Amino acid sequence: MNAIVALCHFCELHGPRTLFCTEVLHAPLPQGAGSGDSPGQGEQAEEEEGGIQMSGRVRAHSPAEGAGAEPGSAGPRKSDMCEVCPGREGPIFFGDEQHGFVFSHTFFIKDSLARGFQRWYSIIAIMMDRIYLISSWPFLLARVRAIIDELQGKALKVFEAEQFGCPQRAQRMNTAFTPFLHQRHGNAARSLTSLTSDDNLWACLHTSFAWLLKACGSRLTEKLLEGAPTEDTLVQMEKLADLEEESESWDNSEAEEEEKAPVLPGGADGRELTKCPTDSSLLSERGSWQPRKPTGFKSLRHMRQVLGAQSFRMLAWHVLMGNQVIWKSRDVDLVHSAFEVLRTMLPVGCVRIIPYSSQYEEAYRCNFLGLSPQVQVPAHVLSSEFAVVVEVHAAPRSTLLPAGREDEQPLSKYEFVVTSGSPVAADRVGPTILNKIEAALTNQNLSVDVVDQCLVCLKEEWMNKVKVLFKFTKVDSRPKEDTQRLLSVLGAAEEDNVKLLKFWMTGLSKTYKSHLMSTVRSPTASEARS
Repeated sequence: MNAIVALCHFCELHGPRTLFCTEVLHAPLPQGAGSGDSPGQGEQAEEEEGGIQMSGRVRAHSPAEGAGAEPGSAGPRKSDMCEVCPGREGPIFFGDEQHGFVFSHTFFIKDSLARGFQRWYSIIAIMMDRIYLISSWPFLLARVRAIIDELQGKALKVFEAEQFGCPQRAQRMNTAFTPFLHQRHGNAARSLTSLTSDDNLWACLHTSFAWLLKACGSRLTEKLLEGAPTEDTLVQMEKLADLEEESESWDNSEAEEEEKAPVLPGGADGRELTKCPTDSSLLSERGSWQPRKPTGFKSLRHMRQVLGAQSFRMLAWHVLMGNQVIWKSRDVDLVHSAFEVLRTMLPVGCVRIIPYSSQYEEAYRCNFLGLSPQVQVPAHVLSSEFAVVVEVHAAPRSTLLPAGREDEQPLSKYEFVVTSGSPVAADRVGPTILNKIEAALTNQNLSVDVVDQCLVCLKEEWMNKVKVLFKFTKVDSRPKEDTQRLLSVLGAAEEDNVKLLKFWMTGLSKTYKSHLMSTVRSPTASEARS
């Protein structure tokens, strides 16, 4: 813990004084520092604990401590930071941003020669982090109180022994009153070591303070909090849970079949023993897909450069609207890379991929479909405004790169044709998020990683709009007029934005939906609607 723990004393002549302090040093001290050879230079004690030096600095005693005072006391860097507890004994907290914040615990030590038979002391902890110090209050209070109890116990024994040998109260009643007792008797105020009769007092205090800094620094650590899980995280967790559940049910059914049927050697009955379909087919049937490392398209910016601005805008518009994207190519890895890049524009819950199929699959099963060139797409799909087809052909010879330079642009050997029954005009406004995505892709000052983070932020922003709309329409059942006002407030009243929000609403996690649906409406809200 980056703090200073100190023992302070309130002197009747000079006010508050610091007697001893221990602080954390993260860097080694210069050679010769703290040697005590030069006049006025204090002694220094160091000990190494876990790579952190605990240093107790001591200085020459002041007149307030008396000629018989202990030879050890350290002053803080800010000598004007002194306070006294406004009450009697107990802890207080004070400070500011400039000088730091202080936890202070005032207490009394019995002294048969002092006015009132006691002297004021305090143990303080100083640091710049206010939140950390306040959070450490219970810990510091308990440990400092234990140190104080030990000091008071030792001093009480000395006080009782002195009072038994020479009672001071009766003697003082017969002596004329003077302001300061130590002046009257010609004796200076006694040191804390004499009050406690402990010659090892400062070594023990330094050890206790060093442990206090070490333990208090270990019990609280700072952690970066990311907040509540995002919708993508919730959906991924739900898909993983469903996958594990289906896997367990499959294993159970397979075990039951093995118990009923005799085990035959492989190929003995003309079939393979493995009844479970491959992982890829399972994932295709479930509508989910494990991404593969892209070997074709590297990013959205790369895809925009290859397809061209107009074709990419048409493709991206259909992706964001939830229309079916059909990609026809012989290169399976190219299809995988295309889907891996395009899926980044959508929430995880809105992505349903069949990476490569030997027949056409309906749009309700997938919004990303990979096909071989020989597969025939139904005519009604080709003319539909809810589908876009990307056909990959061999590039003309005139556009091919010279031999040996294919690695520079591996996709130059392909020609991409993007068609749809509802082509998107270049001057069409489109959804707001599409325009922001294109602005980020065309900004060459932004790296690919920065664009990816922009995309994450944009998706989260629009998923928050989706959550508000879902709560407003599905849970509260507000009328259309109120919904239109809400869309205006959200900045999503345009037609494409409304369609996008409705499609993205299908990607909300079941956890979030069930949480909202189970929320009991407050009476005030019901009265307001009525």
